Amino acid sequence: MLSTSDHGRDSASLQYVYPVVSRRAGGVSVGINLNTNNACNWRCVYCQVPGLVNGSAPQIDLNTLEQELRGFLHQLLQGDFMQTRVPEGARRLNDIALSGNGEPTSSGQFAGVIELIAKLRNELSVPAGVKTVLISNGSLMHRAQVQDGLRQLAKINGEIWFKLDRADAAGRAQINDTQVTTAAVRDNLITAISLCPTWLQTCWFTLDGVVPGQSAEDEYVAFVESVINAGHRPQGVLLYGLARPSMQAEAARLGNLDARAMDAFAERLRTLGLQVNIS
Repeated sequence: MLSTSDHGRDSASLQYVYPVVSRRAGGVSVGINLNTNNACNWRCVYCQVPGLVNGSAPQIDLNTLEQELRGFLHQLLQGDFMQTRVPEGARRLNDIALSGNGEPTSSGQFAGVIELIAKLRNELSVPAGVKTVLISNGSLMHRAQVQDGLRQLAKINGEIWFKLDRADAAGRAQINDTQVTTAAVRDNLITAISLCPTWLQTCWFTLDGVVPGQSAEDEYVAFVESVINAGHRPQGVLLYGLARPSMQAEAARLGNLDARAMDAFAERLRTLGLQVNIS
């Protein structure tokens, strides 16, 4: 039986496709893992991927991906998977999600994968309300083939979940282990918003027992406000804590904030006129 605490990539014994019960989505999410080599260009301290390495997605066998996704969607829509593997109360197909064990847009076949999803959605009559979600750190939005994929994504009830854990360079270096500049994050976010509906996804937690400080909140709010004031409004913020153990060296240093602290930060974000969902 699937659960929100286990997002194992081998639960369906397939190479690329895996189902999860998503607490943020509130139902079944059909995951597509393009990073079967556990490679990512970031290394977030809360990442649950074991053996994470720096790098890009490998070459994808599109024929295998097509067979797996077609077969699994058929099981969900026509078979008994929901009744036998999904807890009661979560038996709804919420989305098809590009996430997996690394940054999905690092695949040189990203746009082709989006085209494949569009084809199968149409072939299998996937309900129009089922989302197609790209869960991304947003670092490669400047690439032309990624932008081509995002344009197609927008046509299939798509949305981007754009990682923004911290808005300052020092915070990103500490939490995401990346040296990407604030200017580059801003440019990539604006590109994402211009091409496809985009949510900010923000993991807020304690490090060594210390909550994110006032300065971290101030930097985040100022950054988002500047993007909005420039005419680029995200759909909202997906604010979440830690649900599953990190597989990184910092795991023992991480902890969840109490609900009051999460609620207080969410209320501050709502003053920007944004929808904020907490999980």
